[in-house]
Amino acid sequence: MTQHRVRVALGERAYDILVGGGLLDRAGEHIAPLLRRSFAVIVTDENVAARHLEPLKRALAQQGIGSEAIILPPGEAQKSYAGFEHLCEALLALKVERRDHLIALGGGVIGDLVGFAASVLRRGMDFIQVPTSLLAQVDSSVGGKTAINSRQGKNLIGAFHQPRLVLADVDLLRTLPPRELRAGYAEVVKYGLLGDAEFYAWLEANGTKLLSGDAALLAEAVARCCAHKARIVAADEREEGERALLNLGHTFGHALEAETGYSQRLLHGEGVAVGMALAFRLSGTLGLCDADLAPRVERHLAETGLPARLADVDGAQAFSAERLLDHMRQDKKVRDGKLVFILAEAIGRAVQRDDVPVEAVQGLLSEQLDRRAA
Repeated sequence: MTQHRVRVALGERAYDILVGGGLLDRAGEHIAPLLRRSFAVIVTDENVAARHLEPLKRALAQQGIGSEAIILPPGEAQKSYAGFEHLCEALLALKVERRDHLIALGGGVIGDLVGFAASVLRRGMDFIQVPTSLLAQVDSSVGGKTAINSRQGKNLIGAFHQPRLVLADVDLLRTLPPRELRAGYAEVVKYGLLGDAEFYAWLEANGTKLLSGDAALLAEAVARCCAHKARIVAADEREEGERALLNLGHTFGHALEAETGYSQRLLHGEGVAVGMALAFRLSGTLGLCDADLAPRVERHLAETGLPARLADVDGAQAFSAERLLDHMRQDKKVRDGKLVFILAEAIGRAVQRDDVPVEAVQGLLSEQLDRRAA
């Protein structure tokens, strides 16, 4: 399989994203040149550790790199004040030094939590991302956004802290449950919808086969998404302009995650899928794009097994438009008290808007919720 290398061009903080098969087994070769001493701490969760921790430790040992591992319970609940405190105290108990590297081995939860800990521990440590989920490989492991959740909302406490290296081994995706793989695919779709119409058409043609486990298609999709995000991050690291477009579907999606209690009822990618469909519905209602685009988006999401409407979310019969709006008002993108949405002018052309009438959003949510029993 072809190995792809994507460079995130951030001057002295530039780093590579390697995408392909067999990268975990050769992780020591790629990590050793970055280390200032031959030691690293691996942070992972119980599920990932059972499959991938020992191969990573062996790969490090083959290059003379010693390691310790911290194994956390799985799940979004770890992205909390309590989870953050537990991790920091565990790292300090290992007497980590400022010049040491942390290795985040896991999905988006582990990557976000370890990255945030690295940003503040010893006033800043280096870390490496080894993402094990599709969602993390194409999105959360790239770009340096790290965070934990608050009772007030998702990812509200965090920092920008870039990794030194990202190793996206697509062979690891073979162990993902189908639902997790589909949830990650929603973030793949996002890149086509927000900035690459040709890529979106490629996904319409190849998405089902990709989700069946075709490694070459997976590697190509991951590399294309990473290249897209790398260009945006290099131009707008701290999300003051174009990088905000990467939040397509997230304002709605995060509200749905909050409403379902950040639980297994709705995975992050599933919330993004519904959110993207809603963003295209809202864009059509506002006359920003052709009204026929929303059904096209919904059709592709449904064909690949993703939820595409509010009614597809577990427990939607108990949702209310006003409560979902309340969650949106805690979104990080709120500016001067105004809701900010990433909307669409076309497939492949997203735009940031802070002038969306609340009545239009409420009307869309109410319309979708009125159909939940249909």
